Amino acid sequence: MNPMKVGLLGLGVVGGGTWTVLSRNAEEIARRAGRRIEVTHIAVRDAAKAAARVGDAVAVTTDPYQVVRDPNIDIVVELIGGDTLARELVLEAINQGKHVVTANKALLAKHGNEIFAAASARGVMVAFEAAVAGGIPIIKAIREGLTANRIEWVAGIINGTTNFILSEMRTRGLPFAEVLAEAQRLGYAEADPTFDIEGVDAAHKLTLLASLAFGVPVQFDKAYVEGISQLAQEDIAHAERLGYRIKLLGMTRRRPDGIELRVHPALVPAERLLANVEGPMNAVLVRGDAVGPTLYYGQGAGEEPTASAVVADLVDVTRLHTADPGNRVPHLAFQPDAMSDTPILPIEKVSTSYYLRLRVDDQPGVLADIARVLAEHRISIGSMIQQPSHIGGADIIFLTHQAVEGQVNRAIERIEGLPFVRSRMTRIRMETLS
Repeated sequence: MNPMKVGLLGLGVVGGGTWTVLSRNAEEIARRAGRRIEVTHIAVRDAAKAAARVGDAVAVTTDPYQVVRDPNIDIVVELIGGDTLARELVLEAINQGKHVVTANKALLAKHGNEIFAAASARGVMVAFEAAVAGGIPIIKAIREGLTANRIEWVAGIINGTTNFILSEMRTRGLPFAEVLAEAQRLGYAEADPTFDIEGVDAAHKLTLLASLAFGVPVQFDKAYVEGISQLAQEDIAHAERLGYRIKLLGMTRRRPDGIELRVHPALVPAERLLANVEGPMNAVLVRGDAVGPTLYYGQGAGEEPTASAVVADLVDVTRLHTADPGNRVPHLAFQPDAMSDTPILPIEKVSTSYYLRLRVDDQPGVLADIARVLAEHRISIGSMIQQPSHIGGADIIFLTHQAVEGQVNRAIERIEGLPFVRSRMTRIRMETLS
């Protein structure tokens, strides 16, 4: 049987890893796929450097359109990143009748609806396992392995950079800025780490997971996104003493009135498996009505872990290349004409528990006044700690029962206006994952 011919766009970290894995495991991959999978064309910025790596058997060009328009290419693998040129190239590949494999979560989070619709109309596949959690096969698990279930919620640590930073802040007691600099030195964080530390990267991934779990269109613009750059080391220490760990959590949950789609720091009970995911590792917890909770753990980034997911997609596409398009697994798990218009809930309507900390004057009546404001906004206090502050006054920490975010916002605004309050309120959401 003729080999599947692949055009590779990009030979960077993931592209290079894909080339390495395909070359090293060619025979094993062919045994699984039913035919050989061969990279025959590569588009890169530095053609001479790429040619020195891949040899004469592969055509190397600096023009990516030459690859996507080549009639001999069966699958285009997009690994250049970004969502402008990548979008144009992916849509052109689809228009040319080629299947697409991509690791580009930003592209799909922003333009996935357009891309999947174009692919369905043309009868080709778009595979994107590597776009979420690197080498962890979470896309396949939700899209295929859990199809018997009504998914209730998905919670994930899906950004290794922030998880490394939070782990180091907790175990070594270091401030955010110092740990971020170390993460950059070790290669876990980019020179511009904004997408990671502000939660954008995690939100791209969570948007795709929500669509797969609940059968709704990709709606990145409706996600609530909050990063870790404002987290204080003292709150991480307080959380530890209270039996919690702070993680940047991606959370999407089915509610009667809509779907939650949010990324933010969260206190997670220390005994939960997700709370014990440390360093640059990723983990995703999925709860289905039939199977209960299932946990997926592994490396969320890196050359060969991500390449593992890219090659797995290439094998899947190769196996299904000749199948009737109507009998293939849908891109977002649900049949395109069965997608739901269930709304994404604004953060003000989300209900969860809260960690609240503020500094006040150490005087009689303070606790009573704060408790009164919380009660007026239907916020029940689960526990409270008060301790002297090293800069004067007292620090008060409240752990609340479940409350509606909008009510909490209004209560915080009133409390911050009280005459004995010395600081802004620190608010971190809590998730028991039960």
